[in-house]
Amino acid sequence: TLGNLSDGLDCVSYRQPLGVCAGIAPFNFPAMIPLWMFPVACTAGNTFVMKPSEKTPGACLMLANLAQEAGLPDGVLNVVHGAKDTVDFLCDAPDIRAISFVGSNVAGEYIHARGTANGKRVQANLGAKNHAVILPDAPEGAAKALAGAAFGAAGQRCMALSAVVFVGDAKAMLPEIIAEAKGYKVGSGFDEGVDVGPLISKESKDRVESIISRSVEEGAKLELDGRETDVHGYETGNFVGPTVLSNIDVENIAYKEEIFGSVLVCLEVDTLDEAIELVNSNPYGNGTGIFTQSGACARKFVHEIDVGQVGVNVPIPVPLPFFSFTGSRGSIRGDVHFYGKQGVQFYTQIKTVTSSWQYSGSDLGGATMPILGKK
Repeated sequence: TLGNLSDGLDCVSYRQPLGVCAGIAPFNFPAMIPLWMFPVACTAGNTFVMKPSEKTPGACLMLANLAQEAGLPDGVLNVVHGAKDTVDFLCDAPDIRAISFVGSNVAGEYIHARGTANGKRVQANLGAKNHAVILPDAPEGAAKALAGAAFGAAGQRCMALSAVVFVGDAKAMLPEIIAEAKGYKVGSGFDEGVDVGPLISKESKDRVESIISRSVEEGAKLELDGRETDVHGYETGNFVGPTVLSNIDVENIAYKEEIFGSVLVCLEVDTLDEAIELVNSNPYGNGTGIFTQSGACARKFVHEIDVGQVGVNVPIPVPLPFFSFTGSRGSIRGDVHFYGKQGVQFYTQIKTVTSSWQYSGSDLGGATMPILGKK
């Protein structure tokens, strides 16, 4: 806002809602991801169409019921179900002005291309290969933090720590990580004390196990094998226990693919500069972390690393809601991020109004451009 920028002339910008917005959520966080979307969009004045994953639709319906009970008017939040046909409808519907998506690269790139071709705003959070760089002076407790970040949620999260880069003598930490992983209990999430649950489907289990096998064929060393994990009472369940692969290079399939399972790949370099180069050479840019007690090394890493979310002695650096989720490079399509200030910007548009209210006898202008301060 600028008042009286010329005689009797004011200029004001307003943020206004877009109208109808849509969200497409993944299976792995069926409540959290919709909460990144519709609360911000609806608070900004939009109506919203939410499509949960067809694999886990129930949580989104529960959220919609809670929103209705809280007083959200009918028609403001709408839930639709389906797979590709429903996605195509959301991408093509002329009344929908913006689409938010979280999921795989294949689906996200398709939605971004189709949605933007129809003139919509699209923000799409995609896949990841998140690295932790471990220096020899890593603080106590680093191994426990790394194991939890790698194997929690059975590795089915875009911020899972899926690659460890040991710098120099830091590779001596590997047995500690393996010991932590061996202590995790695999089983149903409804059972007490379980640390690692099942994968989402048999197809996912088969894919994860296939990547493990192919990785070993390509030269990886299998330090800990989670295949054929037996869970009493769930003998046909989709379980893959914590798996650790070492002797990995950047051409190995277990490094190149986003596995989305409880698999940790371990790489080794000699220097911090080499570690930074390795991480920056990976196409993804969702999250990374460094474990060290050196402020100089941490600062160098933070400033030279080309990844959108960085942790210092923090394995999964997901920002709190008043920030924004700022993945970068191959982990996002679109240029405005989820939630926080950027979330508000995504679901709104700017209208700028220039007003002339003359009260001292000035005219309203002529053929020439106005001059500031002209009487």
